[in-house]
Amino acid sequence: MSRCLFSSTLAGSLPKPAWLAETGKLWPRWKAEGAELAQAKADATLLWIKAQEDAGLDVIGDGEQSRQHFVHGFLEQVEGIDFEHKVKMGIRDNRYDAMVPQVVSALRLPGRVHAAEARLLRAHTRRRIKFTLPGPMTIVDTVADRFYGDRAALAMAFAELLNQEALALQADGVDIIQFDEPAFNVYMKDAADWGVKALERAAQGLTCTTAVHICYGYGIQANVDWKATLGEEWRQYEQVFPALARSRIDQVSLECFHSHVPPDLMRLLDGKDVMVGVIDVASDAVETPEQVADTIGMALQHVPRERLLPCTNCGMAPMDREVALRKLQALADGAALARKRYG
Repeated sequence: MSRCLFSSTLAGSLPKPAWLAETGKLWPRWKAEGAELAQAKADATLLWIKAQEDAGLDVIGDGEQSRQHFVHGFLEQVEGIDFEHKVKMGIRDNRYDAMVPQVVSALRLPGRVHAAEARLLRAHTRRRIKFTLPGPMTIVDTVADRFYGDRAALAMAFAELLNQEALALQADGVDIIQFDEPAFNVYMKDAADWGVKALERAAQGLTCTTAVHICYGYGIQANVDWKATLGEEWRQYEQVFPALARSRIDQVSLECFHSHVPPDLMRLLDGKDVMVGVIDVASDAVETPEQVADTIGMALQHVPRERLLPCTNCGMAPMDREVALRKLQALADGAALARKRYG
């Protein structure tokens, strides 16, 4: 399956249908349990595969329909983590409080985590597929460490487990494995140091395409408020992009549309594919294909066209389902318009 010009894709998550989970929430409660819940998750995944194909996206994901949260969906299968006794902790440099599980002993992954989702996705589309995993640094920032006592050591421990699952996902037929690292925009110095090293450990031995998604967060109020404090220019990417440009990771995802990221920072990713965020996930206003194509045109001043991949700014888990559907259509239509303009 070859890649077309301006191959369109999602950052990751999509809204869960009301019959599967609570809507409009980042940590929704499931509406069923046991075998009934497993079937509902599979049904929702099939629904979103069809929606992405109908919209015209080039790379299809599972919409993270089987995960309550993008980090904890992976952690639930890891031994050494206590979910029974969660503690309240400030995450993303205390941007918001969350109830998080505790790391209480050496980490171990006894088996597969996402085999069912990946195989379902592969079986139901002929297009290229992407599967998302939380990045090691972001996991470290979303758990309470009571065992390792060192953030970098804990990140490497998680990276080994992520690598175990990533290699298995590759064997399931996944074309692109993406690690989500919003923490890279918060702890920039550490990200450029041990964060990228842990990321590379998570991707070790993969021959499929590897990607990292670095965003300014979901469209929830805490993130909107945080962005308002960042000033006229958001230069967080400037500190980590050079380290990623030297890394073995193939693709880097960034926010662009309706952000204050200086576009010329994309030049720091020379040699990488750049997933340019052309869809704002913090607004219910639906972009026009012309706006999407304009954003692609702006990014082309800094990224070679064969390396530019239009994407959403972040996941759309808390968004209204109808709004998300219309934004998918705008993404695909805008990429098609850009091919006519710039192809």
